[in-house]
Amino acid sequence: MLKRLHAILLTSVLAIPLAAGLARAGGTEELAPFKMVRSLQYVQDSVVLGDHSAIEMQRFMLGAIDKRLRAVEQSAFRDPRNVDAALVYVMSGGNPDTLDYLADRDIEGNFDTRVTEALRQYLRGKGALIVETLSKAAPEYKNARIGPYLFLILGNATSQQDPLAAMKYYDWARLTAPGTIIEEAALRRSVFLAAKANEPDKGFRYALSYARRYLTSPYASQFADVFVELAVAHFDQAAEQKVSEVLAFMDRPRQREVYLRVARRAAIGGNQALARLASKRAEGLADSGASQAQVLASFYEGVAAVPSADVFAATETISAIPDEKLSTRDRALRDAAKAVADAVVRLPQDESSAQASASTPDRIALEESQASSEETGSGMSPFGEAAETSGASSNGGKTGAGMGQPMDPALDGFLTNGRSKIAEIDALLKEEGL
Repeated sequence: MLKRLHAILLTSVLAIPLAAGLARAGGTEELAPFKMVRSLQYVQDSVVLGDHSAIEMQRFMLGAIDKRLRAVEQSAFRDPRNVDAALVYVMSGGNPDTLDYLADRDIEGNFDTRVTEALRQYLRGKGALIVETLSKAAPEYKNARIGPYLFLILGNATSQQDPLAAMKYYDWARLTAPGTIIEEAALRRSVFLAAKANEPDKGFRYALSYARRYLTSPYASQFADVFVELAVAHFDQAAEQKVSEVLAFMDRPRQREVYLRVARRAAIGGNQALARLASKRAEGLADSGASQAQVLASFYEGVAAVPSADVFAATETISAIPDEKLSTRDRALRDAAKAVADAVVRLPQDESSAQASASTPDRIALEESQASSEETGSGMSPFGEAAETSGASSNGGKTGAGMGQPMDPALDGFLTNGRSKIAEIDALLKEEGL
C-alpha cells in the first residue's frame, strides 16, 4: 500500500514540472525532449507495476511529447539524449508519423539511418523485413539508452520465424531494463514463445518471474491467457508443481479463474485428467458465496467426464445447470458435450430393415465415410478443420485414449459428429482469444 501511494505521489510530482514547462511554451525555459521522455518512462513503468491511475497521464504525456518533438529546433538533436528520446518515444507507443517527420528533416545526420529505417518499417507492420538490418545494428546499442527497446523490437520481429532467437533478444531486453515496462513485455511474450517452441521449462521460469513482479499490470490478463495455454499443452506431474508455484503469487480469485480457464481448455482438448484436476482445484478455491465459480467448476468437470465410464452422472450434472448460470460460449459447449453423451449412452439397435434403411441420417454418414475419404462430421463450421474431425485415421489414434473405443460403426458416427461440434466450439473460443 505504501509503495503504491509513493508511486502515485511521485507520478504527480513528476507531472508538475512537465505541466509548468508546457505552460511556458514559446519561452526559453521549455523542457528538453529527453526530460519529458524520462517522465513518460517513469509513468509507463508505474502502470505495469500496478499504478493504473497513471494510464491517463501516459496518454497526456504522449500527446505533449509529440508536439514538443515537432516544435523543437533541429539543433536540439545534436544532443544524443534528445535523439534517444525521440526513438524511445516512438517505441513507447508514440505517433509513428513523428519519426518520419524527424528523419526526413535530419540534414546533420544526428539519427542513425539504420535504426530509423528499421523502426519505420516495423511501425508499418513490416517487421520481418528489419531482422537482418536491426540484428546487426542493435548490438552496437547494447549499453545505450535505447538498447532494451531495440532488442524488444528485434524480438518481436523475429518471433514468428525463430522463437528461440526471439527469446534471447527478450532476455537481453529484460535483463538490461529490470522493473520496467520493457521487462514486463519481454517476460509476457517469452512465456508465449516458450510454449510455441515446445520449451515448457523455460516457459514456467518466465511465468514465475512474471508472477513475482507484474500481476498488477494491466496486461496481466494477456499473461494469464498464454500461461493457460502453456499449462494445458505441457501438463504433467512435474508441471503441476510449477503451475502451483506460479499461482502461489496470485490471490484466491485469480487462482480460481486460472484453474477454470485450464479446466475449460482441457475439457475441450479431451484431457480428462487435467480438466477434472483443474475443476476440483477451482471448486476448492471458491468462497462460500462464490456460487458461480462452483457451478463452472462442476460444469467443466462434467464435460470432461462425458467420454468416460461416468457418462450418466456427467450428463445429469451438465444438464442440471440452468442456462442463466452459463455464458453463451459455455452453453454451446454444453450442447456439444450433451450430443456426445447422448451418443455414448444410446443403446445399439439390432440390425433390421429399418436400421439398414438409407433414410437414416447416421447410416448415410457412415456409408459415405466408408465409400470415400471425404470429410465427415457436421462440415458446417467455417472455422472447423475437416482433416482433424473426420474418420478414425485423422484423430491420430486419440479416440482410443481420450474417448474410449466405439461400440459399433453407427455409434462411431455419432461420436465423430459430437467431436466435430466440440472442435467447432474450440475454434470459436480461439477466435475470441479465450
